[in-house]
Amino acid sequence: MGGGIYLIQDDDRLVEMTEQAYDSEDQLQELLETYPNLLAGDEIDRATPRRWLLISREVSLSAEEELNERWSLTHLFLDQDGIPTLVEVKRSHNQEVRQKVVGQMLEYVANIFVYWPLESILAQFEANCRLHGRDPEQVFEEFLGIEANEEGFWQKVKTNLQAGKIRLVFVADDIPPELRRMVEFLNKQMDPVEVLAVEIKQYVSQDGLKTLVPRVIGQTTEAQQRKSSATRERRRWDEASFFQELKNRRGVDEAEMARHIHGWAKGKEPVIEIQWGTGDTYGGFAATLHVDGRKYLQLLTVDISGSLEIYSNYYSSQPPFNNEEKWLELRDKLSAIGLALPRDLNEFRTPSLRLSSLQEESLSQVLKKFDWIVEEIRKSA
Repeated sequence: MGGGIYLIQDDDRLVEMTEQAYDSEDQLQELLETYPNLLAGDEIDRATPRRWLLISREVSLSAEEELNERWSLTHLFLDQDGIPTLVEVKRSHNQEVRQKVVGQMLEYVANIFVYWPLESILAQFEANCRLHGRDPEQVFEEFLGIEANEEGFWQKVKTNLQAGKIRLVFVADDIPPELRRMVEFLNKQMDPVEVLAVEIKQYVSQDGLKTLVPRVIGQTTEAQQRKSSATRERRRWDEASFFQELKNRRGVDEAEMARHIHGWAKGKEPVIEIQWGTGDTYGGFAATLHVDGRKYLQLLTVDISGSLEIYSNYYSSQPPFNNEEKWLELRDKLSAIGLALPRDLNEFRTPSLRLSSLQEESLSQVLKKFDWIVEEIRKSA
């Protein structure tokens, strides 16, 4: 231990505080659970300081084929942009800080997309709130404000997961040079994944005052410039650029499936409007239905990752599908093509189809279901 900090009290008394080790890793974990701001969101992003929503502490992942716990993560947070932030806490004397923890975190990254679907993250958040006697909706409002769009936020989380946009954070009372170099290297090389370490030192005075001082490690100038530039340069898609890029990334067959869907929507203009989105790692086009000259329902989206998606809340909030009988009829129709809506029309879900799973015949069946949807809505208008 070395160094110290000094406080000047109101009576001009100087209080010396010396660095002190934590009693246990559990103590540091509890502090982080109770005070998420210790993750130093203002240092991670000085322009827009990060705020943290705790999903759960001691989060477990289970591989389906093994049906038992395989990975355990110290904390899972989300920031205000829906970026999953995986946190692993170790004390500096723990040799895993320099040996196993990096490999462990990379293993989480490789498997989070398979074993942590959005529904699982939502369930863990709600379970953690109940465990602490808190209302999930109240917690969310405190995080993003009463006017926040909760469904839109969870969709951002899903989009970030699909795009691989996550953050890895190693937390310790002291970050050794070896780990620092590994973090800086990984943060430079991994894109769009952000890899950081947060060193949280504890200082204590003789009369029991305690101060915690976090410091972010791993943000080299080169990595910051590259990743901030990537964030700013949000590509706006159009027909030519989207299909060329989709062909480059996903192949001719998937690009052709997307063209069929686009052609179906374009053939129904002006009843259906095609809207182009932004984003280099996700984004694409949406097919929006107009009724009586106004935007009525976003029927579907097709994005650059190669998936067709619908948002259940868009359908359940509009006639005729806000009626339970018609909702169940819609659910049966879409389940037949692999889009699994929830039974409860008040439950939020974003069913999706991979373009790679479609053949010409199956795509024809998909578009027939959307033809039926359009006709049902127009009849009810």
